[in-house]
Amino acid sequence: MILSVLLTGFILSSITAALLMLVKKLFRKQLTAAWHYRLWFLLMIALAIPWVPADVWVAATHPLAPPSSALYDAAASTISGSGDAGAGTAGWLQDFTESVHRSTPDAMDTLASSVWFAGTSVLGLLTLQAWLKIRSMTRTFRSVEHPDVRSLFEQCKQRLKISGTVTAVESPLVKSPMLLGIWRTYVVLPEGFSDTYSMEECRYVFLHELSHYKSKDHLTNGLVILFQLLYWYQPLVWIAFRRMRLDRELACDTAVLQLLDEPDYADYGRALIHLASGLSRPMAYAGASPFTSSKGQIRRRIQWIAAYKAESGRLRRSSLLIFSLVGVLVAGQTQVAAVLGREDDRTYYLASERTVNEDWSAYFGGYEGSFVLYDTQADKYLIHNREQSTWRISPDSTYKIYSALFGLDSGVITGEHSDIPWNGEPSPYEEWNQDQNVYTAIKGSVSWYFRELDRQVGEDRLLAYLKGIGYGNTDLSGGLGQHWLESSLKISPVEQVQLLKALYTNGFGFQPDHIGTVKEAMKLAERDGARLYGKTGTGAVNGREISGWFVGCVESGGNAYFFAAHIQNKDHANGSTAAEMTLSILKDQGIFPAPEASD
Repeated sequence: MILSVLLTGFILSSITAALLMLVKKLFRKQLTAAWHYRLWFLLMIALAIPWVPADVWVAATHPLAPPSSALYDAAASTISGSGDAGAGTAGWLQDFTESVHRSTPDAMDTLASSVWFAGTSVLGLLTLQAWLKIRSMTRTFRSVEHPDVRSLFEQCKQRLKISGTVTAVESPLVKSPMLLGIWRTYVVLPEGFSDTYSMEECRYVFLHELSHYKSKDHLTNGLVILFQLLYWYQPLVWIAFRRMRLDRELACDTAVLQLLDEPDYADYGRALIHLASGLSRPMAYAGASPFTSSKGQIRRRIQWIAAYKAESGRLRRSSLLIFSLVGVLVAGQTQVAAVLGREDDRTYYLASERTVNEDWSAYFGGYEGSFVLYDTQADKYLIHNREQSTWRISPDSTYKIYSALFGLDSGVITGEHSDIPWNGEPSPYEEWNQDQNVYTAIKGSVSWYFRELDRQVGEDRLLAYLKGIGYGNTDLSGGLGQHWLESSLKISPVEQVQLLKALYTNGFGFQPDHIGTVKEAMKLAERDGARLYGKTGTGAVNGREISGWFVGCVESGGNAYFFAAHIQNKDHANGSTAAEMTLSILKDQGIFPAPEASD
């Protein structure tokens, strides 16, 4: 969602820009000019973070842990679901749900995207216009004719140990010496510059502009332009880049002073004043590094040159230490971005060597979605639509598996005494309008039963449970009892399978009899020695079924297969359809036989 990216970018850029400005003010005398400038590169790192796909950094913090065979063996022997082996499929195909009502969910995102794109487009067109102007300017370039000036330019290149292709040219269209170009780079002088200014002043200009080239400032300009396009709406970014340009000039002036003898410092400053007074203020060209600049910047540069002293080793060490500490703080913002941008769906990472990409689109009947199947013995994932398998989506009624488990673990209910009386309030389905226990509630997907469980467990404890098992984004902000219904709580199909594996092996450390109760309630059918467990879920918004889930497990031949199917559409995407699709895949994979006509 672009709105999430823009908000995350605004917050991170504000924090980082303010932090850098504060650090530069507090440690002004403990930083060299070069490190003052380099600090701004940390801002560019922070600006890039919201635009980097979440799984780039989630890979480091959410590894896909392999299942424990010891846990699997123990669970297989201690957690054996009971129930009618001949149970039919009618239970899981009774996919009851409630429709939630809300305004168009993507309206704000669409508006934000439109405004941002419009601003970026306008600024992009202005940048393109400036680039085209530079392109046309190159047609006026001609080599510097004065042989002494050409020789001086080559001497300055040698002094700075520059071997790259950078050429000195003149143009009637520039008002101040500047460095231009990325792939082909020029030091551009105003026409007749060498006739107006002394050779010593030409030397200072060449040393300054070539120092820009050596520091790759012409490439940095390109990044600055890119981030200004992305963050045109953030005034702090524009302020920060204006200060960055001043720091860049101060760093470049310092680099020149380090090449000069101390008596020449004043001459360099006087040359800057002379050029600034004799030349027009340069026009702002995208990607250019002019020798002169605004009066305020010239004044600041002269003050810096006048106060310059050779940098000590201690100053360089303190600069490196400060930069490193601030760098750690900025790098830590990847986690902030993960939290702020958690509405971005792709937040899970799969080890590619343990996955097989499958094309099961024929089973989906035109629906969008994904299917994740984990084979325990083979220790591998078979995935249809890997990208969507990592998207976090509302779990809808599949959440009730864990609501039941939390109710059991907290003592709200037990396997033997799980009845909750119906309060008499009419429900949308007749099956709901009666007293329920955990078995009937899971079979009939009775929402009021699980709302009551969650209420008695309590929001704080419920949140602790969700975080303890790592349930998706663990977000209850949608309101207790509503959080799972196309609301704040979200989970990906991959994570559904991960949780089912951990539930099956009791990797969470719950009491085995509680796991057994949930497993028994989820049991749907048994055929030819294979047992099927599962739970559907349907997301309905404004009367339209937009999301369908079927998650579960098959025990067969001493192996366990865990699956999560998800489909989505503008309407008619429900858990029953997801279940039928899943049964077809499981049958064709030889995992669970087709149902009998009497089932």
